[in-house]
Amino acid sequence: MLDFIRSRASGLFAKVVLGIIILLFALGGIDTWLNQAGNSIAIAKVGQSEISIQEYGNALETVRNRMQQSGEKIDPAMLASTEFKTSVLDGLVTRRLVDAEIKRANFKISDEQLSQHITSMPEFQKDGKFSQELYDKTLEQNKLTAAKFEQSIRGDLVTQQARDGLARLVMTPNNVAESALQYSYQQREVSTAEIKSAQYINQVKVTPDQVQAYYNLHKDKFKAPEQVKLEFALLTAAGFVSQMTATEAEIQEFYDTNKAKFQGNEQRSASHILIAYGVGATDKEKADAKAKALDVLSQVKKTPNQFEELAIKYSQDPGSAPKGGDLGSFGRGAMVKPFEDKAFSLKKDQISDLVESEFGFHIIRVNEITGASSAYADMKPQIKGDILFLKAQAKYAELTEDFSNTVYEQSGSLQPVAKKFNIQLQTTPWMSREDGTKFFQGNTKIMAAAFAPEAVKEKRNTEAIEVAPNNLVSVRVVDYKAAAPRTFDEVKGGIEALLKLEAAMKLAQMQGEADLKRLNAGQEADLEWIPAVTVGRKNAEGLSDAVMKQVFKINANKLPAYAGFVDENKAYVIVQVLNVKNTLQDNVEAKKNAEMEYQAAVAAEYMTAHGKSLKAKTEVVVDRKLLIGDSNQ
Repeated sequence: MLDFIRSRASGLFAKVVLGIIILLFALGGIDTWLNQAGNSIAIAKVGQSEISIQEYGNALETVRNRMQQSGEKIDPAMLASTEFKTSVLDGLVTRRLVDAEIKRANFKISDEQLSQHITSMPEFQKDGKFSQELYDKTLEQNKLTAAKFEQSIRGDLVTQQARDGLARLVMTPNNVAESALQYSYQQREVSTAEIKSAQYINQVKVTPDQVQAYYNLHKDKFKAPEQVKLEFALLTAAGFVSQMTATEAEIQEFYDTNKAKFQGNEQRSASHILIAYGVGATDKEKADAKAKALDVLSQVKKTPNQFEELAIKYSQDPGSAPKGGDLGSFGRGAMVKPFEDKAFSLKKDQISDLVESEFGFHIIRVNEITGASSAYADMKPQIKGDILFLKAQAKYAELTEDFSNTVYEQSGSLQPVAKKFNIQLQTTPWMSREDGTKFFQGNTKIMAAAFAPEAVKEKRNTEAIEVAPNNLVSVRVVDYKAAAPRTFDEVKGGIEALLKLEAAMKLAQMQGEADLKRLNAGQEADLEWIPAVTVGRKNAEGLSDAVMKQVFKINANKLPAYAGFVDENKAYVIVQVLNVKNTLQDNVEAKKNAEMEYQAAVAAEYMTAHGKSLKAKTEVVVDRKLLIGDSNQ
């Protein structure tokens, strides 16, 4: 069933049949059939109801698939994150709560309502009428009985009925909605001016007594941290690369086994003519489409320079046909496989024979080829490097345990491990914990070990620690300096600069506030304004976040209007609003869409609050270990 649903993901079928609408809108639809999952180990308990690990795993896979098939670029790390897993489980929990609430409120869908809905679904229409044959065929293809399918549709309609009932309770007064919309879609013409503290530095005088007083008051802040000088031994996979070899046979075998990996960055710009046939097309319909496609192909072959005109005339791809069939530029993985295979086998300006995909019959022309190809000869140097590094990694993995044992068993010196593994010992300069963490690629564990009492006092090797993938390190303290107060002479220069900057900032702020007062009084101020830009809530036009926070706080009833603030760069910034434009006033269609979005957003907030209230009334217990683990294994 899921394959059929995915192929219709943009139509009413997806919205009603597939989309189990949960009140929080967190998932955009978890398939109803998931509730029929097996009664295995429970990942969560919702009141007296349990959510099985199987049901959760199916939901996780379904949501991942739908997101990946949405056409948007999805970060794989996000799909594997605890936050994502939690959101899926949260959706299942909410669904259980909603189901219980629906049952309690006695929502029902009659047999007549169910029948009317199914017979009107476009997926089962043929020649404008419900087709029992198409209905039976679709259910058979997806291994569904009529009873199970109808039960699922009934459940979806009940949920939709409950959701619509809640949404109808939401009402916003017209004047409130109008005001909110105008404010949200408002654009403001803005300019800014800065009074920088740096221009007042020369006016500031700081005496030695002031510097001394600041030092005396803040001595605790002026401490040199404890420091160590380290000797370390590094076992790294990269160090073994020069010792490895790769034969021609190994390189060829690796290429053949990993062809999918070696795609390069080759891009193809192509056009196509599509003669389509619909989902569930009969053999005759496919044959008719093919005959028409062959006729078009013969015309293309006769007059290849008229490809664009023929695409406009015959292609049934609504997106590319008006553009002469132009699909733009794409890499591997962007198109369905039969199309991609053919497009990447053609030469520039070459036209294909018929290519059949799930959409119909394509005639493809390659317009341009850019980037690096994935041919064996081109990829050979990269493949050889990969093989050498894989062998080096294997060697590294083989020696890590022995390396760890050696630094532990002979902890009084790193010389034995250096000799045994042919490693050149290295020495660091004096380093604080912070310096050392940066030195060892952000690894805090290695510096914690270096400053441990046994390492500092007894000068023992630390345990072997992986500071980065394929990099194992053991360090030994050569010398140590305890934390100590910095002398006045060491810090007086920095204190003087700090006091000057603070005093200059006060002068800049005083000047800025005086200028702001004059501006608000309708007077001139000697300021350098940046060129004005028109901004919206989603379009900052290069203005900083701090400025944008001020822009829409300013009362713009009287223009120009002003506000001022001290920014993080030690400057006083004056924000000027010159003009306000209400973008919805003259655009009836945009206003209508905005009103719909606003009402939907308010309804979503209402339903989110209702969902939270259901959770607050019900005990929900989640097995965190199962949640964080891979439920699909």
